[in-house]
Amino acid sequence: MGIFGWRTLGFFQVVVPVVLGGASAFIPVPVSAQDYAAYLGRRIIGGLAAEPEAELSAALADAIEATAHELGLKPGRSPSSTVSILRQRPDRVGLLALGDSVIVLPGEVVTDERIDGLRLAQRDEYRRRLAAGSGYDDRHRELLRQLQTEQAERRNVEGGYWIAEAEPKAAEHALQVSRPASAVRWAVLATDGAYTTMTRLRLDDWPQVAEANETGLAALLDRCQVWEPDVDPDGRQLPRAKRHDDKTIAAVHLDHIPS
Repeated sequence: MGIFGWRTLGFFQVVVPVVLGGASAFIPVPVSAQDYAAYLGRRIIGGLAAEPEAELSAALADAIEATAHELGLKPGRSPSSTVSILRQRPDRVGLLALGDSVIVLPGEVVTDERIDGLRLAQRDEYRRRLAAGSGYDDRHRELLRQLQTEQAERRNVEGGYWIAEAEPKAAEHALQVSRPASAVRWAVLATDGAYTTMTRLRLDDWPQVAEANETGLAALLDRCQVWEPDVDPDGRQLPRAKRHDDKTIAAVHLDHIPS
């Protein structure tokens, strides 16, 4: 699922959109991915509201620690979430990406590609099988179980990939980017499920997407949701782990803030 939060902070009305993409724990835990992402999102936005000058990675680390404490979660026994944050300051726009959510800027795409960079055999195999027409059969489900086991061993460790879970130090490894405010007039933040499907359907005129209001963005996501069962129910055109991947998107225009 995707959780979208938004806050304007302080005297200068600093814009801080946050998009999260929750994922279930590798083992049964009493907290759903949706609840985890909702707690985490509130903590991120609340932390930045309390300390508008905080480093984004520090705010994320504090939010992960607080969420794990509140929900009684331990590393390796917790849901997880991708995180993308944009913060507008008078002269700079700061971005943070942890996991494979995407931030699209004019002429640039910011995303954390480390999990795909692992090139795990099970991921490659299930994508090949889907493209060949095997569908979501028993072998596919077995490959996903094996893939989850492999990912669990590589999660939040050096040489693996980093994700928001119950280990605050993961935030130290987030991808962080800073751009001049004058160069970032708009931005689109999206979970991977939204970004890949929109790209496949050629709904990726990002400057136009950035102009859309809430109703327009919802219509774009509806087109993606309908396409999956009606056109590509077996994942042949767009190989993906699940028939339906949760999708969240946020679009923002960034007006200049006086220094």
